[in-house]
Amino acid sequence: MKYYKLILFILIVFLKTGNVLSNSNIFNVNNIEIEKKGKTLNDTLANQAIKKGFDELIDKILLKKDLKKLEELKFSEIKELVNYYQVSNTLNDKNDNRKINYNISFDKDKMYNLFYKKNISYSEINKKELFILPVLKKNNKIYIFNQNYFYDSWNEENDNQLIEFILLQENIEIIQNINEYKDNLLSITLKDLFQEYYGNNLALILIEIEESKEEKIYFKTEILGKNIVRNFSVKRLNLNNNKFYKKIIIETKKEITNLIKSRNLIDIRAPSFLNTVLKIDNKNNLIELNSRLKKIYLIDEVYVQTFNKEFIFLKIKFLGKLDNIINQLQNEKITLKLIDDEWIIKIN
Repeated sequence: MKYYKLILFILIVFLKTGNVLSNSNIFNVNNIEIEKKGKTLNDTLANQAIKKGFDELIDKILLKKDLKKLEELKFSEIKELVNYYQVSNTLNDKNDNRKINYNISFDKDKMYNLFYKKNISYSEINKKELFILPVLKKNNKIYIFNQNYFYDSWNEENDNQLIEFILLQENIEIIQNINEYKDNLLSITLKDLFQEYYGNNLALILIEIEESKEEKIYFKTEILGKNIVRNFSVKRLNLNNNKFYKKIIIETKKEITNLIKSRNLIDIRAPSFLNTVLKIDNKNNLIELNSRLKKIYLIDEVYVQTFNKEFIFLKIKFLGKLDNIINQLQNEKITLKLIDDEWIIKIN
């Protein structure tokens, strides 16, 4: 009798072996500010918010090359992607114009369908911290912490909500390392330079200023354990030094952000499956596991394959890389370990 109760309990928890998961939604865009002037209709304002929210969303999760695939998308098609929207706040400014904040929720399945048709992978970044050191080379001299506009001004404008750029603090070991490799800075080992932060996402950025029409920017990064070296140019376009240097910071942030996106891509055309075993300790164990799994957005579904009095054999359908899933499980205090060629899942 107890065994039949267990069967019923498992079926209820996992909704007859298939359970669509995840309550969180990367496709929610909040605090879209729209200014209402005069007698603008509410529907018009809502449409403006939807368009602005969609542009913000795809800019956040798509690579530059994939943004072009959506340039010809009509507004009527964008509106069809909306799950719901709501007004979160309304304020009046000095001219009695109303500033209205909207929260927009785009439907996950419809977004997936759009990406599938357009052959687009989207990015979900879990590690948002990037430890950086911008180094200036000018007149054959290296500037690290002092007289370095880029170090001093890097985070003056918080124009990037995706990545948190964290500057290295000045210390003598870093200065010695940079000076040792000043003739070939990109050959430096990031592990030596970022000793305290190694294991995180890292970037050494070299800005060479030669007072030309365009300047070269080089960066050496380690993103999710992979070393990548890139360079690109920024055109001056008759800008004065202050505006041009700000442009360099903005463009470099965009390049690095796009690189990090490329290392966190999710291809909805190629889901993965993971077979795991859960030991049955008590009913709360199963309920708690199901509750925590729902918080992990990359997990699409969980199936009960089979079970006995001691174990439940689960198949987890997920998007993205296994390493990302393991990290997200750890964030929810769930351990996933490979023991004797079998993945064991356990609640901490």
